[in-house]
Amino acid sequence: MDNDPKRHARVPRDFESLRSTIIERKANMPKRLAQVAAFALGNPDEIAFGTTASIAAASDVQPSTLVRLAHHLGYGGFSDLQSIFRERLRDRTLSYEERLVTLEQSSGDDEDANLLSGFIAAANQSVNRLAATVQSDTFTKAVNILAGAETIYLIAKRRSYPLTAHMTYAFSKLNIRHQIVASPNGVDPEMVQFATPRDAAIAASFSPYAADSLSQSQELADRGVPVIAITDSAFSPLAACATHWFEVAEADFAGFRSLSASMALTMALPVAIAERRRKRQQSKPVKGKME
Repeated sequence: MDNDPKRHARVPRDFESLRSTIIERKANMPKRLAQVAAFALGNPDEIAFGTTASIAAASDVQPSTLVRLAHHLGYGGFSDLQSIFRERLRDRTLSYEERLVTLEQSSGDDEDANLLSGFIAAANQSVNRLAATVQSDTFTKAVNILAGAETIYLIAKRRSYPLTAHMTYAFSKLNIRHQIVASPNGVDPEMVQFATPRDAAIAASFSPYAADSLSQSQELADRGVPVIAITDSAFSPLAACATHWFEVAEADFAGFRSLSASMALTMALPVAIAERRRKRQQSKPVKGKME
């Protein structure tokens, strides 16, 4: 039995910490442990609700593998690990009214000032985390692909939708051809059928992932359309079908998650694409010019 108090102190006790730990260790995990860890982050509700037998069957491993994963991460057993997923579910399923009540109970005397500072702190934390983790070469590769696309398709639903709404505005101002996949009459599947490998897509989705965003992104990837993804995990199903992807882990305040880091990224992309296209245009030889 592991009685090392320092090891137990490092055991993640919330879902975000657990997710970060799994991502950090995934490269060194045995194959079967990495397989079930990927399933767990991609299907957190099933981990929270399921039995050892049902989860093992769904992730195509032996039940003992779940216990091995729990021990590998420092937990006493699988039920201890499962409690993190159940706690996440309780937090996520709070209604907005319940979140406001929780906020009111913890806001102190100056409610308005504390609320504002809480959201500013969450936004600051999100942006700082992105600044520390984003890879500049991934950004450059993504910009190169998008700058060469004939049309850029924008895919995001629910909480992620404001990201594509902003990019639609920016691309329009920068004269970049694009198509936001968000039709009021439900023809999104038909819209993505027009995309070809000469185009590209930017897709954004965070846990719990929007099913339509995943299916549309996968369809584009299957047809050879490059997909640049903005998501929250290396195990995200959106990352799995992406040509390049950005991990953005947004902080929250009282259960309300920030979009600050994601918005900073989606503000940078259109400007970088426009600048890349401008430089490419300038480098082209002028027709008819004497050598």
